[in-house]
Amino acid sequence: MNTCTDAAAALAEPLAATAATARTWLLIEQPGPWGAKALKDSRLDPAVGRELDRLAAGTGVRVALIRRPGRHADTHHPTRHRVIVAHTAPHDPWVRTTEVADPAELTALDLAAMGAGAHGGFGAAYDGPPVALVCTNGTRDRCCAVHGRALAAKLSASGGHDVWETTHLGGHRFAPTMLVLPHGYAYGRLDGVRAKDVLESARYGRLVSADCRGRSAWDRPGQAAELAVRALTGEDLASALTVDRTRRDADAGAPDGEVAVRVAHTDGRSWQVRVAENVSQPPRPESCGAALGTPARMDVTAVEAVTPGTAAGAGSRMR
Repeated sequence: MNTCTDAAAALAEPLAATAATARTWLLIEQPGPWGAKALKDSRLDPAVGRELDRLAAGTGVRVALIRRPGRHADTHHPTRHRVIVAHTAPHDPWVRTTEVADPAELTALDLAAMGAGAHGGFGAAYDGPPVALVCTNGTRDRCCAVHGRALAAKLSASGGHDVWETTHLGGHRFAPTMLVLPHGYAYGRLDGVRAKDVLESARYGRLVSADCRGRSAWDRPGQAAELAVRALTGEDLASALTVDRTRRDADAGAPDGEVAVRVAHTDGRSWQVRVAENVSQPPRPESCGAALGTPARMDVTAVEAVTPGTAAGAGSRMR
């Protein structure tokens, strides 16, 4: 096992519930090379990167750099930077876009409001195909460069897709990784054929469950719970399911070490899902060159249909 992706694949490490958590994504076009901490180590003014990082903390907004697939070790300094903001909550997902002459303008945004789903009239509504973000930051992990750049190039060459390379989606060991907007579902271990299937389904507001890491709008137990309900019901409409709440207290009816998650369907059905937070064994590299670790994993232990008018957990149980 020579790379982190080799190790994760050999150990059959599950993809479910490994997506980066963000309700809203702020994506800034910045061509050229990226460092491991790209906001502070690229051709973006590092002072602007540090300020955006500070402003986003605790807001539910994740800031990343993007660039079109192709050669990047150049001296190109764009006069305008494309900016994409996407809110991924299922009740009202949206994508807005504009161009700015100087990314420093973005430090005036109300990121707390954007994290909560209010765009404040930023830019214009995006009406193109689903946005595909493929992690390609090789200085952070070589697997993202080797696998991610090949996938981004294939998707770009095939036409009909809005494809960007991005700095970090988490989970290097699952490369190539891809995030699809507006719904915010993340994927791992994709090839070109499966990635195209994902994007074609997203065009119609649907998701492909295979290779899905979860929806970025939810925390990791919520991601696990939503995917478990989809596996049980076969529901593939992105807007159909909402994670109502995640509870860790004893009153939620979950044993010690487990989390109770309520998942609701737009048709009125709901489920309570119990999720155990465990560690992966044996130890494996979470990134190439890193010390061996035991990354957290979310294991669904039960899915219970909640009968209308009763307390969660009082309905029928399905495993």
